[in-house]
Amino acid sequence: MANLISKSTKFNHFLQNTRVCFLRSFTTSAAGAGAGGYIQPAGSFSGESAAIFRPERYQSGKAGEQLDTIDYEEDENQVMDFPGGKVPITPQMKFISESSEKRLPCYRVLDDDGYPLPGTIFEEVSKELAIKMYSSMVTLQTMDTIFYEAQRQGRLSFYLTTAGEEAINVASAAALSLDDFVLPQYREVGVILWRGYPLEQVANQLFGNKFDYGKGRQMPCHYGSNELNYLTVSSPIATQIPQAVGVAYSLKMEKKEACAVTYFGDGSTSEGDFHAALNFAAVLDAPVVFICRNNGWAISTPINQQFRSDGIASRGQAYGVRSIRVDGNDALATYSAIRAARQMAIKEQRPILVEAMTYRVAHHSTSDDSTKYRPVEEIEHWKTAKSPISKFRKYIQRNGWWNDENESELRGDIRKQVLQAIQAAEKVDKPSLKDLFTDVYDKMPLNLQDQEKFVKDAVKRSPKEYPSDVPI
Repeated sequence: MANLISKSTKFNHFLQNTRVCFLRSFTTSAAGAGAGGYIQPAGSFSGESAAIFRPERYQSGKAGEQLDTIDYEEDENQVMDFPGGKVPITPQMKFISESSEKRLPCYRVLDDDGYPLPGTIFEEVSKELAIKMYSSMVTLQTMDTIFYEAQRQGRLSFYLTTAGEEAINVASAAALSLDDFVLPQYREVGVILWRGYPLEQVANQLFGNKFDYGKGRQMPCHYGSNELNYLTVSSPIATQIPQAVGVAYSLKMEKKEACAVTYFGDGSTSEGDFHAALNFAAVLDAPVVFICRNNGWAISTPINQQFRSDGIASRGQAYGVRSIRVDGNDALATYSAIRAARQMAIKEQRPILVEAMTYRVAHHSTSDDSTKYRPVEEIEHWKTAKSPISKFRKYIQRNGWWNDENESELRGDIRKQVLQAIQAAEKVDKPSLKDLFTDVYDKMPLNLQDQEKFVKDAVKRSPKEYPSDVPI
């Protein structure tokens, strides 16, 4: 994959010139401050495509060693060296504003018609990489449609789609290395597919058959692979975020040229684990990339009922974490931002927070009906006019890399592969009942032996009360 990544001189310039400094207080202005209360260094670009990165932050340690990026006169009467930091003194009582005057801009590369925005700087991708990215997004879309229908037919117990968020899945995965550790939520199947997880194994996991890596002990859509450095999905919301910091810190101690990457939704940021993780990562200088999919809904709860702040990226500054907001429906912008974030996380040994703006066009899951809490017209607008797949297709077609014949052939081939995977997985036997008690202890303790015997005896006494396709 590394051979497919274009080494762009412009992109290196982009990395060096897109660090924008936020003011400590949004209530006052300073020389060089732009609209919205942030300072932009000379030579960097501005406008809708500007990337907002957090600058140098305070270092942990003794107060005398802490950094202070606020300008003040070198007068001992104007400065106090508190244990919590060396800070300027003012006779005026000023409260920090609860929000900036303008919202943080969103980094974008392509417009809705697939044209690069004037003056935008991004990581250029080769024809081969672009086609692979597009094919992977179409695979996600096709797979989601078929598996969702299979659940509605009663063949699967549960399913979650990535509809509307395909670009975040695929573009971020393309920007990472296989040496990086991924701690996902439950809407990142595109990431593990990009890393080499076969469609057949996706189907095995969904059906929970004996070929499933988890041996049927996880609910559907909870994928994982040790070989691919993709930690198994965990149902509780946000628990993977602080765990990612721990993984990143271990990579730091081992001096590995890799980082940890964790995905989560905007709803996860309402959990305490999110806040603890950002602080943990900042204090320990952990090489971790936090990727938040801000799709506007935490199941049925809209963001205006979750928080009053300017989204997620603005929270990075409070914890000393460099941050950026990116158009998650723009594959090139997402790829460029995640690639830059990864480089900074590893090279500078620091955490990075990425807020990817998007929209979940499907229901939260097969257990949800989103038309009960949001307008159908809104869903259709994002499904058609704002589709990340359509936008990227326009881009590769405009470059002469794709045509209608390629499209028809790709969709037909993927549909065939997914249907074959379902048919094969459906016929495979379920895991044995004994697997319910294995893989935790090297030697099964007596209490588990008793439980195993109890369950087997219960099945033998009342066989009609238990699934007949589970070997005892």
